Amino acid sequence: SKHCVNLDSRTANVTVKPLELDMGFQFELHVTVSGKKINVSDIPELPIPEDWMRDKLELHFYKTEQAAGGGEIENVTYNKGSGTAVITFLKPG
Repeated sequence: SKHCVNLDSRTANVTVKPLELDMGFQFELHVTVSGKKINVSDIPELPIPEDWMRDKLELHFYKTEQAAGGGEIENVTYNKGSGTAVITFLKPG
């Protein structure tokens, strides 16, 4: 776990220590589908910024296109306080 590193003609002794990474989150969403929009509710409050949650929702519903649902996203409106979101698609389906 100990290493000697040469930096700019100097030697530095360093020690390697394990780094703990935060685990991902898994949660269940409740969804209501209607034409171009999906209403998502019961989104748990997570310790991540709101724009990250919007991105995660967009990626999830965009990626489901191959599974007979989802598609190109026009807009994601996320309300952290109520734990809800509205996903609007470019095309109905």
